[in-house]
Amino acid sequence: MKITLLAIGKTDQDYLKEGIAIYLQRLKHYISFRIQEIPALKKTSGLSARVVKEKEALLLLKQLDKADCIVLLDEKGKQLSSEEFSVFLQKKMNAGVRELVFVIGGAWGFDDTIYAKATHKLSLSRMTFSHQMVRLFFTEQLYRAFTILRGESYHNE
Repeated sequence: MKITLLAIGKTDQDYLKEGIAIYLQRLKHYISFRIQEIPALKKTSGLSARVVKEKEALLLLKQLDKADCIVLLDEKGKQLSSEEFSVFLQKKMNAGVRELVFVIGGAWGFDDTIYAKATHKLSLSRMTFSHQMVRLFFTEQLYRAFTILRGESYHNE
């Protein structure tokens, strides 16, 4: 199985880039994982949230394949513990999912066309985080999930 984190916008803070790089390196031992960034829209200040979401949806849809299992990282999604997330991943691997794509939307969230394509919605927290921080948090949780699946000592119960 391959896993992709698809995100609108770039990570521009060095401390986040460094943290993400640490977990990308560690994840190489477990799974094929990549972060794909779509450039953020420009000149959106005069646009409504609805129009911005529609334009972002078009960009996201160009990156998604019909066969992808799409998981939206969404504030209204289901919250899982780290152990439950590892079980979620194991079930996807057991089901023969070839490409699991986790998606971080823009500042206004997702357009309805993206919700319609999604297989699942997950929330990392009830709190709101910057989209750049979510990339680091997700990457760490992905690494944690694989250490749980392997029975390694990274995660303390």
